[in-house]
Amino acid sequence: MRIGIVGCGGRMGRTLVQQVLETDGGALAGGTERPGSDLVGQDVATLVGAPPAGAAVTDDPSTLFATADAVIDFTTPAVTVENAALAARTNTILVVGTTGLDAGALARLAEAAKKTRIVQAPNMSVGVNLLFALTRRVAATLGVEYDIEIVEHHHRHKVDAPSGTALGLGRAAAEGRGVDLDAVADRARDGHTGAREDGHIGFAVLRGGDVVGDHTVMFAGPGERVELTHKASDRVIYARGAVRAALWAADKPNGLYSMTDVLGL
Repeated sequence: MRIGIVGCGGRMGRTLVQQVLETDGGALAGGTERPGSDLVGQDVATLVGAPPAGAAVTDDPSTLFATADAVIDFTTPAVTVENAALAARTNTILVVGTTGLDAGALARLAEAAKKTRIVQAPNMSVGVNLLFALTRRVAATLGVEYDIEIVEHHHRHKVDAPSGTALGLGRAAAEGRGVDLDAVADRARDGHTGAREDGHIGFAVLRGGDVVGDHTVMFAGPGERVELTHKASDRVIYARGAVRAALWAADKPNGLYSMTDVLGL
């Protein structure tokens, strides 16, 4: 499978390039960078110190989508929505690891997925997706006397909060309880907030240093506390999951999929 990388010159982009090179059944189709970037025209494999792969960095996404079997996108919501439309026009598999997608962006991905295969998840890590499943199961088992709090910590450069993974964990917990997350989420607390409301799901956000991503789901009940935690120490876990998703989607019908589908959870 020829796999292209959007934003191939960034930290995540280079990690994805390296992962494609190391994956059996994967080959680099090229990458994209912003117009004016010094990387445009270079062979994408050389970005990670590998021998040339015959796949260039371009500033024209349509060129990449026309030649790739699959494209992986960990960029921004606006760029991802544009790339979903390109994927639909070229029937190219699109794997989306972009965070901060709102309901409108997700709806446009779903529309594009009628004409191609799109795998979208707030987190591509195998371990985190197992955490989603466990959170759903524990929330369904424990009653509302167990307060749910989600704590996440990321590096100082992250621009969205709570993280997409934290919100995904909140949705998993809400699904386990059969409620709508928007109706029970406490995403900010400051000042005299009053007592905690029964059944609500709280979020706490930490930003600092170079933390790749730590997430904990706490179920605090009377006399005991259950905590589910995932700590990421290397971005390669996201790249590994994304490439796995691209290969998985090769023989699937058009539609919008998640890592839950990829992993059979």
